[in-house]
Amino acid sequence: MAFTVAVSGKGGSGKTTVSALIIDTLVRRGDGNLLAVDADPASNLHLALGLPLARTVGDIREQALNLTRSGSFPQGLSKQGYLEYEVQGLLVEGEKIDLLVMGRPEGQGCYCAANNMLRAILDRLSRSYRYVVIDTEAGMEHLSRRTTRDADYLLLISDPIIRGISSAGVMARMVPELQIRVERIGFALNRVPGGDLERLPVQIRDAIAREGLDLIAVLPADPLVGEYDAVGRPSVELPGDSPLRLAVEALVERELTNVPTEIPRLRE
Repeated sequence: MAFTVAVSGKGGSGKTTVSALIIDTLVRRGDGNLLAVDADPASNLHLALGLPLARTVGDIREQALNLTRSGSFPQGLSKQGYLEYEVQGLLVEGEKIDLLVMGRPEGQGCYCAANNMLRAILDRLSRSYRYVVIDTEAGMEHLSRRTTRDADYLLLISDPIIRGISSAGVMARMVPELQIRVERIGFALNRVPGGDLERLPVQIRDAIAREGLDLIAVLPADPLVGEYDAVGRPSVELPGDSPLRLAVEALVERELTNVPTEIPRLRE
């Protein structure tokens, strides 16, 4: 099975940029193929990775339900088979990386059966990869709906504000309630001036301790990130000496590289 990393946090905390740099670091290491999953309905991960945006899993789920309701579902084809075929066609292929975009959440009606099928399909698909990195929406919605797979590592991101740290604590405590499998939860504080935790108000450090968060990285504020975002330049093009890139590379080396060496390959 692939080693799965889910990145979550409060909206606006920089989690998509961090997700993209984690993905880029793992790809550059040459440790095998990687599946990037954009589970945020805003669907911005492709911009951070410099990849095109295709149809989404939400699109094909709606399409399948509309075909069923109208009585025009293809004869002789199971719903499972239809969804599996369509999901394979959604993959945006890059160099040693494929991107799958989850897209919009459910509309009206019951989606339980479709979501169960999709989760089984995504579980099988992930076996073709060494890593799966999921950029989640703000909160735990995709994991709670179980339309994305469980995580070996849940990385919670916050900028250095009390609300974001509190949100990360709530997310960490939600994991047992959602009955999802998470092997480890780490917390990274993003956009820290100079990457120096001691320069922050003591209330920030106290909040991290109070929430019981495992602080595994302090990620520095990097002015290039804003400059790149302003002109639509991919985050993965940040230079090698970017403070944020260097900090994410160190995070990956410490936390995310101890994975099984033998992973089944279902595709070349």
